[in-house]
Amino acid sequence: MNPQVTAPLLLASTSRYRRELLERLRIPFRCLAPMVEERGFKTANAEPATVAAALALAKAESLTRIMPEAIIIGSDQVVNCDGRMLGKPGTRLKAIEQLARLNGREHQLITAVAVCHAGRTLLHLDETRMTMRRLSPDAIVRYVDQDRPLDCAGSYRIESLGIALFESIATDDHTAIVGLPLMTVIDMLNQVGLEIP
Repeated sequence: MNPQVTAPLLLASTSRYRRELLERLRIPFRCLAPMVEERGFKTANAEPATVAAALALAKAESLTRIMPEAIIIGSDQVVNCDGRMLGKPGTRLKAIEQLARLNGREHQLITAVAVCHAGRTLLHLDETRMTMRRLSPDAIVRYVDQDRPLDCAGSYRIESLGIALFESIATDDHTAIVGLPLMTVIDMLNQVGLEIP
């Protein structure tokens, strides 16, 4: 095991969901926006898992130039529905369209996390299988208007009313659904010498 390191910890994210998850570990960290243009990664024919992994790595690596001594966490999340990638809807109409596409079907929520420190890079992909209940068009609209999931991949907030949309969820780590698989993050941080607890 590495000796306990005292390097600063950075979360390469502006996501309040990831920040709130990492706060659960009760370790000091800072959030910095990654210097990555995401649109360049999300092309029409891109493999969803490949995109998530590439973005998580790019986000973490983008901050190594600013703070090379830091431990940096990058993460990304995409929805895979029949090989088609769904991201954050951004608008009410797109959220309704995404939920209509997922309605009554199984999809995969892919969460990638990368940790960079001292020239070492760790990468993990977490896949959650989610089956949505059959919903009426009115129920979808009601959900979107109540929960406003415009900044969530797949257009649902599982930690809120979004749980009502699903009939089954198969995952190794439920925190991955929200945006950061904490059990894996803990293991990765331990591997680079930041022991938790």
